[in-house]
Amino acid sequence: MKRPTESPERDPSTLSNYYNFSLNKTDISLKINWTNQALRGLVEFSLQNKVAGVSQFVLDSSFVNVHKVWLNGEPVEDFKIAERQEPLGSALTIKPKQDIPDSGDNLLQIEFETTEDCTALQWLSPEQTAGKKTPYLFSQCQAIHARSLFPCFDTPAVKSKYNITIQSDHPVVSSGNKAEDEKACPGVFDKEDTTAQVYKFVQSIPIPSYLFAIASGDLSSASIGPRSLVYSEPSKLDSCQYEFEADTENFIKTAESIVFPYDWKTFNVLVLPPSFPYGGMENPNITFATPTLISGDRQNVDVIAHELAHSWSGNLVTNCSWEHFWLNEGWTVYLERRIVGALHGEPHRHFSAIVGWKDLENAVANFGKTNEKYTQLIVDLKDQQDPDDAFSTVPYEKGSTFLFYLENLLGGKSVFDPFIPYYFTKFKGKSLDSYQFKDALYEYFTDHKDVLDSIDWNSWFFAPGLPPKPDFDTSIADVCYQLSNRWVETLSDSKKMDDYAKDFSSKDIESWTSTQAVVFLNSVADEFEKSSVNTQEAVKALNKVYSFASSSNAEVISRWYRLAGNAKLESEYTKLADWLGTVGRMKFVRPGFRTLKSVDAKLAQETFKKNKGFYHPICRALVEKDLKA
Repeated sequence: MKRPTESPERDPSTLSNYYNFSLNKTDISLKINWTNQALRGLVEFSLQNKVAGVSQFVLDSSFVNVHKVWLNGEPVEDFKIAERQEPLGSALTIKPKQDIPDSGDNLLQIEFETTEDCTALQWLSPEQTAGKKTPYLFSQCQAIHARSLFPCFDTPAVKSKYNITIQSDHPVVSSGNKAEDEKACPGVFDKEDTTAQVYKFVQSIPIPSYLFAIASGDLSSASIGPRSLVYSEPSKLDSCQYEFEADTENFIKTAESIVFPYDWKTFNVLVLPPSFPYGGMENPNITFATPTLISGDRQNVDVIAHELAHSWSGNLVTNCSWEHFWLNEGWTVYLERRIVGALHGEPHRHFSAIVGWKDLENAVANFGKTNEKYTQLIVDLKDQQDPDDAFSTVPYEKGSTFLFYLENLLGGKSVFDPFIPYYFTKFKGKSLDSYQFKDALYEYFTDHKDVLDSIDWNSWFFAPGLPPKPDFDTSIADVCYQLSNRWVETLSDSKKMDDYAKDFSSKDIESWTSTQAVVFLNSVADEFEKSSVNTQEAVKALNKVYSFASSSNAEVISRWYRLAGNAKLESEYTKLADWLGTVGRMKFVRPGFRTLKSVDAKLAQETFKKNKGFYHPICRALVEKDLKA
């Protein structure tokens, strides 16, 4: 394993010269223009030189118009947006008349406006919302989309405190706590003659640009804990409050007992309209969450435990580049499952890992040989690769598997647990690479050097494909596998639906969680796929007995469509197509389109064309690639 010459190693996914500066504070003022679907703004960077004699600032930008620039109050005329370098955008080069002062703080101010090509924002018409009366706007900056919102050093290697001022006709949330002192956030647009409200937020903990977030629309809030609110459209508020209020504070207290006290004061959740492309996004103080979590049975709240865990892994301690994304997500999945284990017992932790392992197997299979480089723990993005192309469950599940492996190798939880607060304290407020993580293990476990030396670091970090499978406690999963085996054993070409159905009953699964249903459906789909028997009648019977097709849980229904697609159940094709027009979460959209494409390519293309405007730009681009593959 050849170590880079410097740690943390430089981020290849930015065009900026971030390494020349220390960024202390970012003040950003935004005016939302709902008519033109654009944000006009002023961003002010307070920064210091790290090296002497720097003559220019180079920032990331992407489809952003820059109107004016000032340095220390003086206008800068010489600024230029370079030709676009896909997928990284355009370098914005700012050259003051004199070299940038070496000592003291420098104030760089940029007036800008977003364009219709902005990849960070999705604008929803009133018709696309639940209330049908008010437009809606939300951002998604991870991985490299903040640069399309405002010019910045768009890299997780750079962190800054934020003062945020946003002017809008509709309520606003953003990635900070509401400003107690309005003067703390001087907004450039305050004096304009407008009926719009001004909303001010302070983020006192330094964060990277990808954690900047904004949402505005018809938003209401309700309490889900002593330090937590849930925001949503008014008609959805009661169901959102019910879904989260039983668990949120327990999650926070449990996470605090594993790592150290929560630093961010508030942990609030915004439930977005359906086109939000992820399960959740860990924006500080305002986690963005998919409405697919709201199933009415509190069965999908582990996503909230995941986003909460990011308050330590990712938001306080951050990967220095998207090549080391597993440091964010692997740690977060590991902590999420530790929270689940502490609250519900160790078998539940293992059960969650079994589900994750299946997702990892699917991700590795989907990348295939052509893109197996994306199945490494440390990915190579140096050739101007798009981090979004590398996005999958691999960094999440392979990363958490590695940490689980280390926990067991070093002697179990009692030995590994004290390392957790040590690691997060050591790198708090910093961005690091995988080599620094390895160094921290050697620093802490001085009496386990021989154990650490025995690890095949090169394979864990750089070998593509699946890692060694851990020895999971399968006690909760066993009933799922047993029922799956019963169905497989009854397969016969001569049987009709009713022949299968008479051997099974809805009582088989009446005490199950939805996650057990997911494991069962995954297992049945895998086993039926291997069978030489025509499984259509069996799949029809399975739905007749268990009614999976009418589930309100997206995790269950998505697995049902995979099973139905594999069995070439034509009656389900248009239902799958219709369902794909109601969900925007990529976890479901991308596999759903792959299934539909495999059974009816024309319907898949028509469905995508019909719903193109509904999907978020990130989701849209990836599904487009999937359909062309």
